[in-house]
Amino acid sequence: MSIKPQMANVAIKSCAWQVQNLPGLSKEEQSRLEDCGITTTTVLLEYGKTPEKRLELANRLQINLQYVNKWLALADLARIPNVGTQYCGLLLHAGIGSVAQLAMVPVAQLHKQILRLQVSTMQRRDLCPPVEEMQIWCKQAQKIMNY
Repeated sequence: MSIKPQMANVAIKSCAWQVQNLPGLSKEEQSRLEDCGITTTTVLLEYGKTPEKRLELANRLQINLQYVNKWLALADLARIPNVGTQYCGLLLHAGIGSVAQLAMVPVAQLHKQILRLQVSTMQRRDLCPPVEEMQIWCKQAQKIMNY
């Protein structure tokens, strides 16, 4: 059975993850976030709703604002069920910084960007997720944007 017909009638809800599952956060950074009461990506995204709140969080954590913005981008992308914490870092490194951006990018372009990234950094084409998987990511992103 094809994936497309199944997805057509299913509402997609955002996923929430423990911040410790986001890629690239050190134990110290995880601990700092938890000390501020930020234990899930949903709570982290609440702190990122405005530039003022992001700056406030960066000051509270005593870190550069660029780290907060990176974590927010990862948390945003991780909301997509088939992306989650497994692929949010890959998407970010490939130049996709938000669910809205993923919802608008043509799948062929996304595949090309990720393949180029995998080859340039890992010298491996086989690590690139299949186009069909990326189609699901983009469709789920579109559904989340319309939800």
